Amino acid sequence: MPFPTRSVSRAVGLTALGAGVAAAAVALVRRHRDDVRLQRNVDLATLGVKVGSTYASTAARKVFASAERRVELDTERELRTAEAISERLGNMKGALMKLGQMASYVDEGLPEPLRQALAQLQSNAPPMSAELAAQVIREELGRGPDELFVEWDPQPLASASIGQVHRAVVVDPDTGLERAVAVKVQYPGVGDAIAADLRNADLLGAILRQGFGGLDPDEMVAEIKERITDELDYELEARNQTIFAEHYRGHPFIHVPEVLPSLSTRRVLTTELVTGHTWAEALTWDQRQRDMIGETLFRFVFRSLYGMHLFNGDPHPGNYLFHGDGRVTFFDFGLVKHFTDEEMATFVSMVRTAAYEHDVPAFRQILERAGMLRPGAPVPDPDVGEYFSQFYESVREDKPVTWSGEYSSRIVRHTFDRTSPISQYATVPRAFVFIQRINLGLYALLGELRASGNYRRMAEELWPFVQGPPSTQMAEAEQPWLRSLSATRPSPPAPVPRPAAPAPAS
Repeated sequence: MPFPTRSVSRAVGLTALGAGVAAAAVALVRRHRDDVRLQRNVDLATLGVKVGSTYASTAARKVFASAERRVELDTERELRTAEAISERLGNMKGALMKLGQMASYVDEGLPEPLRQALAQLQSNAPPMSAELAAQVIREELGRGPDELFVEWDPQPLASASIGQVHRAVVVDPDTGLERAVAVKVQYPGVGDAIAADLRNADLLGAILRQGFGGLDPDEMVAEIKERITDELDYELEARNQTIFAEHYRGHPFIHVPEVLPSLSTRRVLTTELVTGHTWAEALTWDQRQRDMIGETLFRFVFRSLYGMHLFNGDPHPGNYLFHGDGRVTFFDFGLVKHFTDEEMATFVSMVRTAAYEHDVPAFRQILERAGMLRPGAPVPDPDVGEYFSQFYESVREDKPVTWSGEYSSRIVRHTFDRTSPISQYATVPRAFVFIQRINLGLYALLGELRASGNYRRMAEELWPFVQGPPSTQMAEAEQPWLRSLSATRPSPPAPVPRPAAPAPAS
């Protein structure tokens, strides 16, 4: 069946607020015409709306699905110089747009003006010319693509946020065999353009405040600025992807493409080429297949978080390819958050007290120590518990649940609702920016799948304080892989005894 318009808007949800940010920037500049920095950034934002683009990996990975170009690239739009890229694409795809992408998840949860801007951000950005892409490869790897690769497609599969992806065939230096690869080439000058935008932290904060009322975005902006800077370094992305690929090697339904380090640098990233089905195609599959996809996404996110203390910070359907029976390939590891042991201890204790033990006073104490709630705020414990524990609603009880778009949208509205009496005492500390991103992004995808299952039992398998038994056929299939991991890891802490069921309300 065709991909519904509403589904499309959610599938590109990470660009939705980008348009809203652009609109906010326009409004700000109209009041500050004499401010050069604001004018520069409104040019950026306006150009983003005018030219339009999907988020990088959405376009790139949709084409990856069949390894065939699905769009005819207009040569008139090619960008032939580094200066043109910096001006037309680097600025358009700078910090303002990325900040918006990272702050939005599902379109129904956004204010109406932001939703209306979605439709303007769905086309590919103009690619750089074949000559310029070859020049970057020559500068980074010492030889041109025709010398490095057995076959090289000079036309990109698609243009991306800070680079574009090409197909190629290379002789693997380890095996001597030919293999198909995807080569991501960064646009010249885009790093300088984004760095310039990131220096305008006051503007970024002002735009977020305009979009989300009373929200104090300082720590959120600081965290996002650091992560955006990370995305510019393909060597860092290669290291991140290698960590994930090695961790999940041999997993029955989670796959991360292998990196070819000898053909990867700070501005070029070469990985194995994977074919599969796109998110739009997977949404047309029967409910059993969609339930299995939902379970895989859930397990990937929380196995990575609890098992590796890592989160791939872009929970976006364009970063996945689907192969049936729950098998999913995960792409794009430029935005990875590494959590400290202390941060993880806080996250785990919050889940334990809120969702497992139902101990609201203890939960409140953790919130206050973590900086999420002002100590001594004049709000009753039950209200605090209700306000902060909505993220755990799907795993609080041992019963099957069906995710919905309405639920994920309600969570988004709740997260950014500054009218609640509790919100004046609450904030989002820096460490929690990406935890919120996990929840909002994953919940939106599960809602679009309308995935069903007993997610409480799945969560108990993943929670380090429970280590529950396998609860599904997919969990059973994971067991050999888990045993291979345990052979190389220290013994985990003993599970927490199962608490008594909460008494029914009188």
